[in-house]
Amino acid sequence: MNFLRAVLLSAAVVCAGLVHAAAKQPVLKVATLDGGSFDLAAARGHWVIVNFWATWCSPCIKEMPDISAFVAAHPEVRAIGLAFEDTDKAEVQAFVKAHPVKYPIAQIDIYAPPADFDTPRGLPLTYLIAPDGSIAKTFTGPIMATDLKKAIAGK
Repeated sequence: MNFLRAVLLSAAVVCAGLVHAAAKQPVLKVATLDGGSFDLAAARGHWVIVNFWATWCSPCIKEMPDISAFVAAHPEVRAIGLAFEDTDKAEVQAFVKAHPVKYPIAQIDIYAPPADFDTPRGLPLTYLIAPDGSIAKTFTGPIMATDLKKAIAGK
């Protein structure tokens, strides 16, 4: 009986840990290419798209206009693009000038990515952050406006 009680108690602790992990509110503070900054905590109360991408990633380039249009059409949504590549800042700035978007872009160090997000193993990688600051959904691969709409609607 003590063994069963110990197993059940262990399972309860593991489940409580999973619930706590699911409700985690990641921290993200980055300097943006335009000289500003982005703080995920300051965006609480809004949905936030955190999009890891690279200039050499064709699916990333293809989804950027969709994300930009979605943000422009939905005032309750914010976004931050995180250039995940080891290249000159000037190269990323030139790319963004040629491919403008309606949300800020930051270049992050691939050797020290934001601690509260998984290191991308493929690009694009997008996190949808709920208004309470928790991670609502993670998308691996390109996304479209319909994917974002469904995730925000909870479908």
